[in-house]
Amino acid sequence: MDTENNYENKLTDKPKRADEFSDAALKPETNEEQNEEKPAEKIKRQATEEQLNHPLHGVKLAQILASLVDHYGWPYLAKRVNIRCFMYNPTMKSSLGFLRKMTWAREHVEDIYMDMLEKGVDPKRQVK
Repeated sequence: MDTENNYENKLTDKPKRADEFSDAALKPETNEEQNEEKPAEKIKRQATEEQLNHPLHGVKLAQILASLVDHYGWPYLAKRVNIRCFMYNPTMKSSLGFLRKMTWAREHVEDIYMDMLEKGVDPKRQVK
């Protein structure tokens, strides 16, 4: 609706005719214009051969911690990585929460896991 003044200086509401609409308001956007406003998702890269051959590739943190606990136990982990969630009332949930937040602790746990793999322990046979 358009508001205009009539001859008595009173406002009136008159509907616009179809030919009075601007073409820009109704013009559909092209794909390029839409992509400029909303960029597409990033292109996913394929893993390199080096990444695929890494021992930690595809292993979840929960699997790492479970195999370490099965092989070494909580007391050993508490001595190697000095964190409270390994020392006092250790649980998988509290330990995983801490390790996901603190990268330094996760790196220590991953190093212990790598040492375990170098010794020839098969983590797949230990996890229940």
